[in-house]
Amino acid sequence: MSKVKRIKGFADMFSPESDTFTFMETAAREVFGSFGYKELRTPIIERTELFKRSIGDETDVVQKEMYTFDDRKGRSLTMRPEATAGVMRAYIEGNVNASEQISKLFTFGPMFRYERPQKGRMRQFHQINCECLGPVEPHADAEVILMLMTFLTRIGLKELVLEVNSLGCRDCRPQYNEALRTFLANLNKEELCEDCRRRMDTNPLRVLDCKVPACKALTENAPTIIEHTCETCRTHHDKVLSTLRAADVPFIQNDRLVRGLDYYNRTTFEVVSNAIGSQSSVAGGGRYDGLIKQLGGADVPGIGFACGMERLALTLGEREVEQPDFYIAILDEAGLEAGLMLAQSLRLAGKKGDVSFASKSMKAQMRQAGKKGARKALILGGDELAAKTVVVKDMETGEQVTVSQSELIEHI
Repeated sequence: MSKVKRIKGFADMFSPESDTFTFMETAAREVFGSFGYKELRTPIIERTELFKRSIGDETDVVQKEMYTFDDRKGRSLTMRPEATAGVMRAYIEGNVNASEQISKLFTFGPMFRYERPQKGRMRQFHQINCECLGPVEPHADAEVILMLMTFLTRIGLKELVLEVNSLGCRDCRPQYNEALRTFLANLNKEELCEDCRRRMDTNPLRVLDCKVPACKALTENAPTIIEHTCETCRTHHDKVLSTLRAADVPFIQNDRLVRGLDYYNRTTFEVVSNAIGSQSSVAGGGRYDGLIKQLGGADVPGIGFACGMERLALTLGEREVEQPDFYIAILDEAGLEAGLMLAQSLRLAGKKGDVSFASKSMKAQMRQAGKKGARKALILGGDELAAKTVVVKDMETGEQVTVSQSELIEHI
């Protein structure tokens, strides 16, 4: 029979790759918890309408990248392409704002987008997301950024550059969009890529985010958002920046920084790293006041960020596999049960290790202990079973000593 193969763009993760993801999740729980955040788990599948209403019908995500299908009752469902919309839906449906003024939530898990698979970008990818719902003050924006930088530093990322911008608000953004459309209308459309030609009318901000060299050169002198923001937005942005300076967090004001999703406004930020070759984004986010109201909830402001875990893993590289404390070698058939019980007592005492399920030759067992990377090999033969002792062999030095089973824990 032919083998069933995994789907293109979907990956299996064995150790040590999976260990890196566990490490990131553990660090996230520790750092975010210290800032008062609580974990939320949301479904992988949501109603398609949720993403169309939040992300925007004209975005690339909705137009080209979502995994959407009808269920058996003809309802349109979508595998989540990002986490924020699902968090908002859960927040509204749970009526959370009625019980707390500020909600700090984080979540992580798989997301799905139909894109060309490449290094660090798969069709099933994983994100760490944080959302702070309730505060409108710029200090909340600064704290979210501080938490992100704390997390990235905690997991060991280096050569990080924080870029910050303001996208304006519902009052001043339309004027900027009009100024940008006017600028774009005077360009030679034929020199722009196909995506930018489409975005010129539907989502002009995204033209500034295009990575095609020709498009970047053509829009180099485009008007900046920051020049068109209202006084309230400028004051908000200035306070965010002054707070970052007070916290000694270096940043770059990037006038071309935009977000790919429609719901963002005011503060937007991105963290890039040079550690994996060319400059690459490892995290990004921003403020999305109005999104909860847009989805049928109360008018609750919010700000958050997302980290692509595959991209973070590339930056981190492989982690060292934790060395087991012991491997129990069984040389006598009668010692199989005794070996299992001995391993269990060591694990209950906080040690990590493995035990053979079959009696084999000493050479085979030592080879297995070496493959496992165990620090100590514990040898149980007929003589040891009779005397209730264990031979403890140091796998690095080769030295070995016989000890009683009751004193074994002291030698591991």
